[in-house]
Amino acid sequence: MAKYKFEPDYALIPGETIREVIEQKSLSQAELSRRTGLTEKTVSQLLSGIAPITYEIAAKLELALGIPARFWNSREMMYRESLVRLEEAKHLESAIEWLKLIPVPVLIERNLISASADKSMLVRSVLKFFGVSSIEAWHEAWGNPCVQCRGGEAHDRHPGYVAAWLRIGELQAEAVEARPYDAAKFREVLVRLRSLTNLDIGDWAKEVKRQCAEAGVVVIFTKEIDRAGISGATRWLTKDRALIQLSLKYKSGDQLIFTFFHEAGHILLHGKKKVFMEFGHHRDTPEEQEANKFAGDLLIPPEHARRLPYLRTRFQIEEFAKLLEVAPEIVVGRLQHDGLVFNSAFRDLKRKVDWKT
Repeated sequence: MAKYKFEPDYALIPGETIREVIEQKSLSQAELSRRTGLTEKTVSQLLSGIAPITYEIAAKLELALGIPARFWNSREMMYRESLVRLEEAKHLESAIEWLKLIPVPVLIERNLISASADKSMLVRSVLKFFGVSSIEAWHEAWGNPCVQCRGGEAHDRHPGYVAAWLRIGELQAEAVEARPYDAAKFREVLVRLRSLTNLDIGDWAKEVKRQCAEAGVVVIFTKEIDRAGISGATRWLTKDRALIQLSLKYKSGDQLIFTFFHEAGHILLHGKKKVFMEFGHHRDTPEEQEANKFAGDLLIPPEHARRLPYLRTRFQIEEFAKLLEVAPEIVVGRLQHDGLVFNSAFRDLKRKVDWKT
């Protein structure tokens, strides 16, 4: 049989217990004042709950009434806790509308919060998930982050969904060990990872996580949340620990690889105070353009990119990819992005990526 914890919707004043005891002992408030050495005003405030039962007063009550001080200390603590709980419940009730901003079913499905029919408890669970104490704190910490977006409509329309995705990545990152950030080593890692893009995409992802952690960059893969519309994000968790968070939004290997190197560009080129989020390929700011150029030039160096307009066949693309020591899909993705081929061309060279169940 399930056990339920009873939590009344009222707070029991410790003074009521004092009143019951002195009535049983046929003592007046004045007599209690004389026996404890407390003023009659203080006794009156104790009975009405205005004045708290301090440790000193509890000791006096023990001697005067014969009931242990720990009992009075416990009654006072329970009363104060009840006041806080009732005030919190009142506040949470008014915040239920806020839940509509959050993908609560997703968080429940992923066992990040517990389902509850009590909306106030659900609000509390979501606040705990985000690591904040109030709705106001959530808006400050998650609703209006210092963000540089590459295409931001999803963030504008569904900030709670984007925040939930970011928070999941943050929690995932807590379990990852990484060395202090080393920019020179991270550049070396990126060169190696570029040459490994021909690996199975799952094996490549494992190498990305392992090697980047050695350079102080945590890489996390977080399943996308509908309506968040985010493919990647970069932020600094501490001055020596960066986080790259990736989804499989586009279900395409070349898109995933490019997004990773794009995010890496933010780490190497830009400051540690901003959060960079990728939603699409438009509304690019100078920083986003720099990250795009960094990724594009690393994957296909400019001295080789001049040959791209002359690639006409599958064989030519594969041979060019062998020369560069990159996966053929990277070449295809670049050709499509630059408008040199139709988006439907050579799609068989592009690997599909999805989450393993």
